[in-house]
Amino acid sequence: MPLTDTAIRNIKAGVKSIKLFDERGLYLEVSPKGGKWWRLKYRFDNKEKRISLGVYPDISLKDARDRRDEARKLLANGVDPSENRKAIKSTRMDRAANSFEVVGREWFVKYSPTWVSNHGDRIIRRFERDIFPWIGGRPIAEITAPELLSVIRRIESRGALETAHRALSNCSQVFRYAVATGRAERDPSGDLRGALPPVKGTHFAATTEPKRVAEILRAMDGYEGTLTVRCALRLAPLVFVRPGELRNAEWANIDFETAEWRYLVTKTSTQHIVPLSRQAVEILLELQPLTGNSRFVFPSARSHHRPMSDNAILAAMRRLGIDKEEMSGHGFRAVARTILDEVLGVRPDFIEHQLAHAVRDPNGRAYNRTAHLPERRKMMQQWADYLDKLKVGAEIIPIHKNA
Repeated sequence: MPLTDTAIRNIKAGVKSIKLFDERGLYLEVSPKGGKWWRLKYRFDNKEKRISLGVYPDISLKDARDRRDEARKLLANGVDPSENRKAIKSTRMDRAANSFEVVGREWFVKYSPTWVSNHGDRIIRRFERDIFPWIGGRPIAEITAPELLSVIRRIESRGALETAHRALSNCSQVFRYAVATGRAERDPSGDLRGALPPVKGTHFAATTEPKRVAEILRAMDGYEGTLTVRCALRLAPLVFVRPGELRNAEWANIDFETAEWRYLVTKTSTQHIVPLSRQAVEILLELQPLTGNSRFVFPSARSHHRPMSDNAILAAMRRLGIDKEEMSGHGFRAVARTILDEVLGVRPDFIEHQLAHAVRDPNGRAYNRTAHLPERRKMMQQWADYLDKLKVGAEIIPIHKNA
């Protein structure tokens, strides 16, 4: 007689296991301790076999009958339900063992000993921050090109285009490793060639190499022209503002007590705050006796009533042998954004706020000049200290294009 829910609920455990049979091989086994397991008895290749269908009450009577029927359909098609279950379990384990994150970390462990430590730190940090949270758990063989692109687009959308290119390159290396080790058939990143816009200006790529940046900084420190231009050259990489904002800086907006420079961003007409590092303050204090009576921090050589020309810094850089294809006044922004992210590991939103870019918070509010100000203050000092070390060769860590 078929089982009922009432009969199952009222059954009492005995000294020995009790079996309550339903229909078509399904039965409920009740242990002496009161546990209730659904079992299916069947024959395959003239051998009697059993499989578990779950525990009551987690699996109801109806659910157990549905599972029984599914198993009997397999039998009708010549498939052993027990072996089918093992195959499914094995497949799931294989999928987990061959996830993008597992293969990616295996690739990293294999090759990172051959890299400079900071180079490896940047790569694994990039994976952990921008890649693994989104596709790390996916079987690497099942990841498609559109799926990969959606992850890379997230990086691009925050303004870190160069980082997006590097992340895509790193993913390609992991996919190729998966192909070589039999975990994937192909590298889908190849289908994304041209999907990302190129990094604007070839000079950005050149000047983000710390070794060359160090050479440029040393050259600017050695500039032998006017003190005004020399100070502007030295301050530009420390504050990485737009060139027009630097040359139009006014003494009235410099607060030495708080070590802050506040001004109106020319591009968006919004208030902006630049925390001044110890090194930046020293440069301004050195210049103050010369131009402090002027409205402008960097006045024109011809008149203290207007700022220096937009060509003054560029002309000085060219005289120092810094080619226009290699660095511009605006290029210091790209240098800071890239190295702060890729070398120093600063949070991208801190960098974007300091660049006065339109960064929206989780509530959809646009850029706020005071957002993350303590963190930005710390970042600006960290940046200035890094540049000091860079100039003496203590922090020469290359940024590779395939990193």
